[in-house]
Amino acid sequence: MSKTLEQLRAEQARDKALLEQYQHRLERLENRAKYLSKAERTARTHRLITRGAAVESIAPEIKTMAEVPFYSLMEQILSLPDVQAVIQSALSKEDG
Repeated sequence: MSKTLEQLRAEQARDKALLEQYQHRLERLENRAKYLSKAERTARTHRLITRGAAVESIAPEIKTMAEVPFYSLMEQILSLPDVQAVIQSALSKEDG
């Protein structure tokens, strides 16, 4: 049994409305993903700034250091066994 022109138009209208609903749903999901991604970047930026500020407040001498020597110094300090032990201890206290 073939559909009448009116039935086909009604079906087309329903399908078009459904397509628009799915497009709006997709747009909302994409906007939500962007919002969450921005929030993660903002939180990361805040964390980096506050930790960098903490390092500068503890060792004000590093304010004048260039970036490469600073990174080298941090690598040297953070690779020391005693420092590694302190870091692990702080992490285990945080977990427990």
